[in-house]
Amino acid sequence: MDTILIRGGHVIDPADQRDGPFDIVIERGKIADIQPAIAATPSTSLRVASRAESRDANGATVIHATGTLVVPGLVDLHTHLREPGREDKETIATGSAAAARGGFTTICAMPNTTPPADHRGVVDLIHQAAQRCGIVSVHAVGAITKGRQGKELTDFGELFDAGCIALSDDGNPVADSFLMRRALEYAKVFGRPLIQHAEDPTLAAGGVMHEGLVSTTLGLRGIPSEAESVLVARDLALAELTGGWVHVAHLSSGTSVELIRQAKRRGVHVTCEVTPHHLALTHEAVGTFETRAKVNPPLRTEQDRLALIEGLRDGTIDCIATDHAPHTEWEKDADFDSAPFGISGLETALGVCVETLVKPGRLTWSQLIEKLSINPARIAGLACGTLGVGREADLTLIDPIAQWTVDPQRFASKGRRTPFAGRTLTSVVVRVLRHGVEVAR
Repeated sequence: MDTILIRGGHVIDPADQRDGPFDIVIERGKIADIQPAIAATPSTSLRVASRAESRDANGATVIHATGTLVVPGLVDLHTHLREPGREDKETIATGSAAAARGGFTTICAMPNTTPPADHRGVVDLIHQAAQRCGIVSVHAVGAITKGRQGKELTDFGELFDAGCIALSDDGNPVADSFLMRRALEYAKVFGRPLIQHAEDPTLAAGGVMHEGLVSTTLGLRGIPSEAESVLVARDLALAELTGGWVHVAHLSSGTSVELIRQAKRRGVHVTCEVTPHHLALTHEAVGTFETRAKVNPPLRTEQDRLALIEGLRDGTIDCIATDHAPHTEWEKDADFDSAPFGISGLETALGVCVETLVKPGRLTWSQLIEKLSINPARIAGLACGTLGVGREADLTLIDPIAQWTVDPQRFASKGRRTPFAGRTLTSVVVRVLRHGVEVAR
């Protein structure tokens, strides 16, 4: 494998507190050296510069990164790849390609497959398919209960031994409090988190969007924000009781953010995530029955949206996850009540976050990259999300000022439904390397 020199880029690596001009040397797929470089003058032709290559006197490949940000490969803690069982929606290959397009080099695959990832056989299939594909690193999330039915715990030891980074019943919350207590105690033995879709099924039953003025106007059954906060409160109490680790998926409610903020102050072992679409949109995006805005948990109020952003700012919310949930065109073309929850998010995540968080000055680039790299990597227990010497050379080059228009027909993902279609976003992923090998350009 050739030696690679990335020269002239602005390196942002929150894990090592780097934020400035550095040159990076890659050897045998790993970071071999990082040395300060002379700051480059910003250019209007950034994408051209970042794609230029040459050879130095020693025969090393030189990537000229002038005008680009060089960051750790992004890490997504919450991706739906649909394989096995629903390859018509997505495959590990198409989902991996979409991840690379979005700047991600590591993704965590949720267990709502068919059959679900509740035993070693399915987990092994996912990991083997990802290895054959070889685009990004894919790590499985196993199921908490058999069949994701909330009745009987899976063999946690078997699933963690098979390489699962966490366990979750995904869209099916573990509603039984006694079973959730036992699950937290069981997972604590392995030092791994349980990822909970925090939604009381009795309060949410039959709902298709946020319960509020918009749902009333449209005549749609709503899901109150309390459906989330009630289960968050219960899980925090159980985590405090057991000493176990609960990770709350895709927060949507300001009340939930405050509950977690208070729990962290008490020392409860809790982490959490938020999606780009919950940071950028409200329930008004449903408009006149727009299924591209039908997600679970639902988009909520402006007050909730601002509370989520503040939770990111003050560290209550640990990371940003896409909740990439692709569906077929015919499924999302159904009436609003019948259409499935979920949108495609891997390829728009970075741009939406830059527009929503960085451009308005709510987060710095370094803070954003922290939420998209080292923080989710730490939660997953993975040795990625940083450009430290000796680490795998997973990195992403970003043109921070280039703009692009979201065209779902050009997605690598099979899922083409996104509420951001036609939007102009800032920042373009121009190059992605995984283990020193280019996987997107």
